Amino acid sequence: MTSPPPPAEELRLLDAELYRLDTRRSQLLARRAWLVTALQPVRPLPALPPAPPRRETSAPGVQNVLLLLGGILLTIAAMVFTLVSWGHLGIAGRSLVLGAVTLAVLGAPVALLRRGLRSTAESVAGLGLALTVLDAYALHEAAFRTADGTTYLAACATVLAALWTAYGTALDALGLPRPAALLVAQLPLPLWVVAAGGGPYAVTAGVLLTAAFDATTALRAVSLRPVAVVCAFGAGGYGVLAAGLLSLDASGPGAAARAAALLFLAAAMALAAARFTPQPGFATGTALAGALCAIAGVGGVLRVSVPGEWVVPACLACGIALLPAARGIEPVRRGLALASDVVQAGAVLWTVPAVGVTLLGPTAWLGRVWAGAPGDARTAAVGDALWPPHSATAPLVLAAVAVLLALRGTQWRPHALALAWAAVIVFPTALELPYGFGLLLLGVSVAALLGLGTRPAVGLALATSLSLALLSLAAETATLAVLASLTAGFAVAARRGRLAPVSAAASLGYATALACAMGASAGWRPEHTALLVLLVPVAAALLAPRIADSATTLAVESTGAVAGLVAIGLAVLDLPLLALVLSLCAVIAAGTAVRQDRRGVGYAAVVLFVLAAWVRLASWQVGVPEAYTLPVTVPALLVGALRRHRDPRASSWTAYGPGLTATLLPSLAAAWADAEFPRPLLLGAVALALTLLGARHRLRAPLVLGGSVLVLDALHELAPYLVQVADLLPRWVPPALAGLLLLALGATYEQRLRDVRKVREVLGRMD
Repeated sequence: MTSPPPPAEELRLLDAELYRLDTRRSQLLARRAWLVTALQPVRPLPALPPAPPRRETSAPGVQNVLLLLGGILLTIAAMVFTLVSWGHLGIAGRSLVLGAVTLAVLGAPVALLRRGLRSTAESVAGLGLALTVLDAYALHEAAFRTADGTTYLAACATVLAALWTAYGTALDALGLPRPAALLVAQLPLPLWVVAAGGGPYAVTAGVLLTAAFDATTALRAVSLRPVAVVCAFGAGGYGVLAAGLLSLDASGPGAAARAAALLFLAAAMALAAARFTPQPGFATGTALAGALCAIAGVGGVLRVSVPGEWVVPACLACGIALLPAARGIEPVRRGLALASDVVQAGAVLWTVPAVGVTLLGPTAWLGRVWAGAPGDARTAAVGDALWPPHSATAPLVLAAVAVLLALRGTQWRPHALALAWAAVIVFPTALELPYGFGLLLLGVSVAALLGLGTRPAVGLALATSLSLALLSLAAETATLAVLASLTAGFAVAARRGRLAPVSAAASLGYATALACAMGASAGWRPEHTALLVLLVPVAAALLAPRIADSATTLAVESTGAVAGLVAIGLAVLDLPLLALVLSLCAVIAAGTAVRQDRRGVGYAAVVLFVLAAWVRLASWQVGVPEAYTLPVTVPALLVGALRRHRDPRASSWTAYGPGLTATLLPSLAAAWADAEFPRPLLLGAVALALTLLGARHRLRAPLVLGGSVLVLDALHELAPYLVQVADLLPRWVPPALAGLLLLALGATYEQRLRDVRKVREVLGRMD
């Protein structure tokens, strides 16, 4: 008989059985759900209703297009009838047809508006307006064929404008008749003036009065404002343009006064419109235009009344006078102020040619140094260039605008300073002052600008100094005095911190030019002057360590380097002196490289020393290549050995490769071209020694370079014998030997690859 299990064991068994049953039940339920789904029939999804077609335009849009096209077609039909079929009717028939059709069409909008068909009424009204134009043409052809065309056209324009205005007022719901009447109203006054025999001044006045009518309409009739504004700007612009052309074409005070009156009329209209317009932007723009028209009128009168030099200053005075008048309404005040700014800017632009000639003209002295002091400052500055006519008052204009800018606020002070500087620069040239006074004035300007110490001032001082230095080239004494003064002045400015980098560089630059000028004044040859120029790099090298500012230090050293290049260029035609100059430059560079932060200059010192040695050897006509390469090789090998001593992990190619290459390759090239025996023998011995040293110390660079040079040198020595042997052999032997070699290489290809890998691994383990 089996005893029941313990309670704990029995509970475990029951839990396990229940878990198995639950798992089986879940599997059966999932299977049942899949079978139910598979047995159900497939039902199609309900079809969605078709999307309505997208409408590309709205119903009012279609209506307006149809009405517009209908009106155009009817107008064309009426024109065809009037122009083509008119002759088939008598006078009575013509009158009845035109009158009946025009009255019917003009009266149709009344009924259409009562039914609420406003768009159709607008289209029919447009057709009626077109028919009135055709009626006027037909009336001229029937009854007024002999009348003056301009007079009849003026009368028709007047009548049509009045009729269309009355028609639009009667049918206030229509928006077309009154704007159309305003457009036609642009014609009557100018046409009546032309018909009355008025000249261009009268016609221009008629156009301007029409513009005044348009401006008044724009201010009073809100519904007509868009069309009235366009008409006012169109007629006003045309009138101002015509008045300006008349002013420019005027040859006497009377004609200029009449043109000025027209411009004053335009100015008054524009200022009045600016006073009453509700739009601030329009107010500012029209006030600006009005003020400019008034000043243009004054300028036209002045052009034929005063000397040419005073036209621009007088116009500038008018522009300045606008500033006190710029009061009252803010938009109008802003427009007048802008007009004053425009006049001032135009006056400054007028002085640009004079300033440009003054600054750039002295460059002509570079081609004729010390040709002799000119008689006056203008001759010195302009030279062969053309001085702009009527520019004597340019300094006055520049000074006046500079004062105005200085009074406007701190932010305008740099611009005021620039204009004041330009006034001073051009002053002696414009007034043809003596040459010496012009130099003195420019020198004082440089000192004053350097005294200010601001960035713009120092830049202007540098530009002034360049112009002064160029002007001084006319005379020897002036050149020496000016360059010495500029050198000292910029040195003092640099010491006081007036943009020290720029000032220090300028001082050293002018010192270089002074050294060249002193050498030329003493009658020295250029290569001897180079020794004097070297004083500038020496001074730069001595001053640079004592300067705390890094930017100034860099500027001083860079300028000193440029001076050194100038010295080298001066000495290039004399090889012994060139070698001396290069050596001195190398000493200066080596002295600079002593500093901790300028170690890299040592490379430049080495290059300069090598170049000096090469130039000296060339001057001695030494043609042995080793004489040129050994001075490079020995220092390079010493430097490489020092580096290997400090860093044993450094590659032998880096340490010894450059030095060995500098000697071995030129010597190998010379040995191949040398028919004698000593050079190849010595080269082979040196190459063998290098190969052994490389193998002994396991250094890759000496081993590879020495071995390669040794092999090539040996081939050079064997070459004559190989040629002799080749001449003794039959022609078929070389191809046969080449074939046997290829067969041997092919048979032992794999072994050769293993040998190559071993050689590569051996070389790879070397340094």
